Amino acid sequence: MQTISHLSVLIHEQAKKHGTKAAITFRNFGSLEWRSVSWNQFSMRVKEVSNALLNLGMKPQETIAVFSQNCIHHLYTEFGAYGVRVISIPFYATSSEQQIQYMIQDASVRFLFVGEQEQYDKARRIQSLCPSLERIIVFDSSVRLSQHDPNSIYFEDFLKLGEGFPREAEVEERWGQANEEDICNILYTSGTTGESKGVVLTYKMYHAALRANAKSVPLNDKDRVINFLPFSHVFERGWAYLALSLGSELIVNTYPKEIQQSMRETHPTCMAAVPRFWEKVYVAVKERMENSSVVQRKLFYHALNVGRKRNIQYIARGKRVPLTLEMEYKLVNKTVLSLVRKQLGLENPHIFPTAGAYVSPEVEEFVHSVGINMIVGYGLTESLATVTCDHIGQPYTVGSVGRPIEGIDIKISEEGEVMLKGPTIMPGYFRRETSNAEAFDKDGYFHTGDAGYMKDGELFLKERIKDLFKTSNGKYVAPQMVEGMLLVDKFIEQVSVIADQRKFVAALIVPEFSVLEEWAKENHITFKDREELCQNKRVNEMMRERIETLQQRLASYEQIKRFTLLPHHFSMENGELTNTLKLRRSVVNRRYHDVIEKMYEE
Repeated sequence: MQTISHLSVLIHEQAKKHGTKAAITFRNFGSLEWRSVSWNQFSMRVKEVSNALLNLGMKPQETIAVFSQNCIHHLYTEFGAYGVRVISIPFYATSSEQQIQYMIQDASVRFLFVGEQEQYDKARRIQSLCPSLERIIVFDSSVRLSQHDPNSIYFEDFLKLGEGFPREAEVEERWGQANEEDICNILYTSGTTGESKGVVLTYKMYHAALRANAKSVPLNDKDRVINFLPFSHVFERGWAYLALSLGSELIVNTYPKEIQQSMRETHPTCMAAVPRFWEKVYVAVKERMENSSVVQRKLFYHALNVGRKRNIQYIARGKRVPLTLEMEYKLVNKTVLSLVRKQLGLENPHIFPTAGAYVSPEVEEFVHSVGINMIVGYGLTESLATVTCDHIGQPYTVGSVGRPIEGIDIKISEEGEVMLKGPTIMPGYFRRETSNAEAFDKDGYFHTGDAGYMKDGELFLKERIKDLFKTSNGKYVAPQMVEGMLLVDKFIEQVSVIADQRKFVAALIVPEFSVLEEWAKENHITFKDREELCQNKRVNEMMRERIETLQQRLASYEQIKRFTLLPHHFSMENGELTNTLKLRRSVVNRRYHDVIEKMYEE
């Protein structure tokens, strides 16, 4: 049963209902041991944070920021802030000094909560450049504080300021003053095409989003929800808060690279992820099958086919499953498919929302076929995550991004742009009057920048309008779709498609080096470094063959005609990726200008 209350008191209301039941399972920084706290303990810590913030003089609608990996302290801090009407701003743990300085100054942040040594060091270096910043509060107690830093304190010492709830009467007064129009969060966009803007998220938006999402994605208090994406990402944030409102237990995974190990250790029932996660699972399972015996391979692909028939041909279309197929599915599910899921730590899978990029139909079918309920969706920071998603119990189409959630009105403009209106759409960007005027049309619909169309109540996306490439021959190419087709290959780690104003489509490809190097050794190809490996004629011939197979479904003008293998990954450090790991195409094109031009030489 969902608890619908203002976020300022949500945790305390849940504590009354769930008491000693586990609310959060987590590991402390640097620890391998999983621990749990109950709803009662969660509520107590949140109250301590609220009291401590009042002791430090925080006023309603002033700002704090959290600059950290996912951790339990992050949740304590944010819900404690909501309890006293303080705005919380999450920063990605990987943000640069320049980015955090910009956001602190833009939002006049008073207190900055940081995770580990790296975040503290960055914060310390820019502190003097940020007049509003009074204090740094450090989550990880092993962080070494500067000797010349009188204003920073550890989180455990910060909590002592709220011990015994010395300002509880004032906290409760703030609860009474809390309203739906208050700003809850400001989330800064990752800025793929320009300056980062602060998206204003109000309590009213959360209220509407939590109600609507619960109807289409019904979690329950038996679910154990592991966090994969950062809490600074609107998708994970909305998903985690939905889980908390429904009494589900959160499993906080601090380091994204450890997610698969964490899943095997904690056995979650649900997880929100981006398509790249499932692409990697798909590639890994396929590779394992390729290396299995003929009998094992035959059994697996038979089981997969049965799963596909049942889950895609019948369940997805809202049709009743024939009895013989259902019985066959039960058998292959018990003997084969369950083993695939067990490898992932998903013995009891329930709901797995996926969004944030193009989902390859091949991957989507595979995930459903092995018995994992992938809920494909679409959303933006500006819409507080979900706009559309597959609804539990309703038919869905592989390739769509689902049906609108309750309250969302979608309009497709004459240009084919998806336009949005509804209670979960932001009131505007923080202190950006010009941007706000441009963001909405005269009828109050928000410009998403995404091209798409509606069919039988479902939304189908084409591409970001800004990302649609037009070749010199006048043909439109959707780069993300082409990239998505290539990323299901075990030899390919990253792709950037080039086509805008060009005669044909080309691509910069970063190989999955561990796989490629192994293949080179098996085929007696010697190389002194990755640069030499990427230039090897036999390697390029092999990659060409694989690319041609992968893009068979594309129209001729959409197919990659030339490509270059790069010896280095695209990275955030070089500015080629955003904090959400999306390509900054302009940076990539600038950085690899000479390489690109060479591909178009006659």
